[in-house]
Amino acid sequence: MKSRVVTMLGAVAALALTMPAALAQTALKWAHVYETSEPFHTESVWAAEEIKKRTDGRYTIDVFPASQLGKESDINQGLTLGTVDIIISGSSFAARSFARIGVTYYPYTFRDADHLLAYAKSDIYKTLTQGYEEASGHHITATTYYGTRHSTANKPLAKCEDMAGLKMRVPDVPAYLAMPRSCGANTAPIAFAEVYLALQNGTVEAQENPLTTIEAKKFYEVQTHINLTGHIVDHLNTIVSKSRWASLSDEDKQIFTDVMQEAAARATEKIVAREKQLVQEFKDKGLTVVEPDLDTFKKAVMEKATFEEFGYEKADWDAIQAIK
Repeated sequence: MKSRVVTMLGAVAALALTMPAALAQTALKWAHVYETSEPFHTESVWAAEEIKKRTDGRYTIDVFPASQLGKESDINQGLTLGTVDIIISGSSFAARSFARIGVTYYPYTFRDADHLLAYAKSDIYKTLTQGYEEASGHHITATTYYGTRHSTANKPLAKCEDMAGLKMRVPDVPAYLAMPRSCGANTAPIAFAEVYLALQNGTVEAQENPLTTIEAKKFYEVQTHINLTGHIVDHLNTIVSKSRWASLSDEDKQIFTDVMQEAAARATEKIVAREKQLVQEFKDKGLTVVEPDLDTFKKAVMEKATFEEFGYEKADWDAIQAIK
């Protein structure tokens, strides 16, 4: 009997020792719409493990890729509803809360990936992300290079005028539409999953996306020309929900920020490297890679797509242009 009591007391003591640690552990949900093979996912998984490590296991994070928790609009809404804690999403969605941050999608805002990364460390970045946080409550911790958007077609697009009358699939995002429409293309907002078939059967004659997407979705199989229009240096933001960010200590906020920025840098490095390889790989597949006269595209955009119509401020664009 005595030994049984001692055993029970020992079990209770052991449970008491483990309870504080168990109670202190917080499980978070991190959602995005990208495939498991993409750097946006692999580096999110790395970040989740790194945050767990640096917080001594106080936070565990499950990453849900490939729209498992909903489309991009759904997971943005999930930040407010509390169904997700962290997401990766484009500034076009952030602009729904704070229009000015969408200026980063205005054509030819960024020169290249290095310019985008410099922007992410600038005062204007702090201004725009703070404006988004004040409007939405959610906190942007990091920005990742997504890729530079180029145009594919079955003919060369050496200058802006070559797009006149071209049936082109473009996402139904105002800033994405600015360059093709300024150059006279007839745009169509075909669902992303249907773009390959639409190109194949001639419903549209052209589309625009980063080289990595052109490869992943095999658009090169149904297009003959890769036109390096480079009209948008695209990016994604890592965003923590208002309620979750408010619950973090200052120390943990710093850990989350450091890790997420490191993850963004790691993903960016992989994407930049892959883009450089793809130009030659497309040539090797027999495609014609065209380097257009970009000045003709830039001139048309500046003349025909005003900042005001999108809710942007030219002063913000000018500040980004001034970043070296």
